[in-house]
Amino acid sequence: MQGDESLQILPGSEGDSVPLMEMGTYTLEVSHQWDCVLVADLCTRKDPKQVQKQQKFLEELKSKGFHVKMIKDQKKVFFGIRADGEIFDLYQTLLVNPEEPGSRARLNKMNSIPATTRIRIVSFVVNSKTKPGDTFEDLLKDGVFETMFPLHEGEKHLKREWARWRNMFRKQPIDDIRNYFGEKVALYFAWLGWYTYMLVPAAVVGLIVFLSGFALFDSSQISKEICAAQDIFMCPLGDNSRRYQRLSEMCTFAKLTHLFDNEGTVVFAIFMALWATVFLEIWKRQRARVVLHWDLCGWDEEEEELALELINSPVYELEPHEHSYWKSTIILILSLFMICFMIGMAHVLVVYRVLAAALFSSFLEQQVTTVVVVTGGVVHYIIIVIMTKVNKCVAQKLCDIEDPRTLSERESKFTVKFFTLQFFAHFSSLIYIAFILGRINGHPGKSTRLAGLWKLEECHLSGCMMDLFIQMAIIMGLKETLSNCKEYLCPWLIHKWRLMWFCKYDHESKDPDLKEWQRNYCMNPINTFSLFDEFMEMMIQYGFTTIFVAAFPLAPLLALFNNLIEIRLDAIKMIRLQRRLVPRKAKDIGTWLHVLETIGVLAVIANGMVIAFTSEFIPRMVYKYHYGPCGQNRNFTEDCLKGYVNHSLSVFYTKDFQDHGRMEGQENVTVCRYRDYRNDRDYNFSEQFWFILAIRLAFVILFEHVALCIKLIAAWFVPDVPQSVKNKVLKKKYQKLREKHPKLPDKMW
Repeated sequence: MQGDESLQILPGSEGDSVPLMEMGTYTLEVSHQWDCVLVADLCTRKDPKQVQKQQKFLEELKSKGFHVKMIKDQKKVFFGIRADGEIFDLYQTLLVNPEEPGSRARLNKMNSIPATTRIRIVSFVVNSKTKPGDTFEDLLKDGVFETMFPLHEGEKHLKREWARWRNMFRKQPIDDIRNYFGEKVALYFAWLGWYTYMLVPAAVVGLIVFLSGFALFDSSQISKEICAAQDIFMCPLGDNSRRYQRLSEMCTFAKLTHLFDNEGTVVFAIFMALWATVFLEIWKRQRARVVLHWDLCGWDEEEEELALELINSPVYELEPHEHSYWKSTIILILSLFMICFMIGMAHVLVVYRVLAAALFSSFLEQQVTTVVVVTGGVVHYIIIVIMTKVNKCVAQKLCDIEDPRTLSERESKFTVKFFTLQFFAHFSSLIYIAFILGRINGHPGKSTRLAGLWKLEECHLSGCMMDLFIQMAIIMGLKETLSNCKEYLCPWLIHKWRLMWFCKYDHESKDPDLKEWQRNYCMNPINTFSLFDEFMEMMIQYGFTTIFVAAFPLAPLLALFNNLIEIRLDAIKMIRLQRRLVPRKAKDIGTWLHVLETIGVLAVIANGMVIAFTSEFIPRMVYKYHYGPCGQNRNFTEDCLKGYVNHSLSVFYTKDFQDHGRMEGQENVTVCRYRDYRNDRDYNFSEQFWFILAIRLAFVILFEHVALCIKLIAAWFVPDVPQSVKNKVLKKKYQKLREKHPKLPDKMW
């Protein structure tokens, strides 16, 4: 059945058009016949109040120069919206300074107004504020309208060249993306493409560092000593352990730990600090070239927002910048409360691990630590998923309190608040494992207990680096796999469901406009966070790729594989599954660049501390050149780490255990060993502990200063803007001055 159709053309200039040949002269192009579509439920046509509100809103659009076409089908009412050309005439006049020589000529030379510009202006006018209770957002809440969306038109080229899996290794058509989705989306994909490209060397070096451990898998002196330590018994880690475990049973874990805790880790951490700097500096150069290519050097976002406000309302009054110390204080207190809450969630994870260790030790005595770490990683991922939704709501409420002036200002403030909360949600657990786990437990016979009952969890017998490695691998692996599945499968299933729900009358209409509107309506709705969520996902991934990368050198490789898939997933989702995003103009990635720079600095600090306090690098080096045989005898010809394992384990006399009698084979074990530097008399920290601690602190200071100096030198050495771009901008300024003063001689001297 063909839907009931009524065509209402609001009064305006004859021959409304898109092409701007001369000011005020327009010819309608079929491809841009409708700028956007409003949708309402058919039942609203039966309610006189709803119909009155619809008519009132459409009359408001009429007064601003819009054409409307209304078509009904069996369930919905569609309103096609087309803007009159005078709106775009005014838009061009406001954004091009009419006093500049040649500005009129530039306007006349323009072949047409881009579809992205039309959609952006129309969307702003429709969503702009008129009277309280009459805004489009209010009408959506009241059920007068259901939604509004621009139409997917002319996307076949992007479907063929971009949104296909076969194009995974092809260069992205950034200019075509810009012409269809606007500069903001195009810059996201340009940045994501460059980030993915730069991950290749990082992934290769990380893989080499990881695989280099295989060269020492069986030949490492430390692994040999651990595997041969049949007569060394380790003190039990949990309260429910019933036997003393031989150190040789840790042979496999010791070899695995050496894959990512070796001398190459330090080199890789410094390399990643340099990589992060080079990545950002070259991206700035790439962005400068793109901005020049798109002729956005002189574009100003605040100026455009003011121009749009003036287009919508000639009596618009300028809103000045304001700052409230009272609001800032409230926001600071609430933010600190949420950060403390995030840290508290990390403590919840600590409680889980303690209780899980007590539970699993009854039937998984030997593998209890590994099981606790693995399940703890899964629990942490679940907490991250839940807190992401909470953090988004909290960040929105904080922005509502602050009440920013403009959309761009609100977006920037929301980005900072949301990322800060997300950072603590994702990394609090890793910080605990890297720098706190196993360091506040006391010693055998006198352990720190939770609520006086449960013994705090300790690091794996092979070291805390194994715990940190497993935790990062689980969280990053789950995020990269489950997030991508959810990101694609959920929209795909929803789209299929919407098609099934709509297809029974989709083919009955003979009106080509209605068919196209129905096709777009069947696509998944979008929200203001659609692009923001993509950026946030990549920022968190960038954090995993750089922060704590010393403990997980395979992070860049996982990120590379993920991004190759991510680019096509996002392309397919935006082109084939979702309604068209409202294009937005931009000449950089905004606040996200500051986020990347902050992550780069945090990565230097975190990796330096991981190498110093979490890994065995410093104790090994101190033993090698001070306490070991090479330090005592310069002519020693064997491995300098010989005897390191025995040196790094403290002695505890089993008779000092209160429940020594319950242990299996206790009559044959008089001493057990544990990972620490303590005296065997009073179990206080030994002189070696304080000496190694001093070396650790000195290394952190040295590492961070060296890495930061390298970052600063790299930032200075690679200019943010290429000289070719500067010269082109300089030439444009020179030509503009020549046009403004045509009587100036060609040569002043």
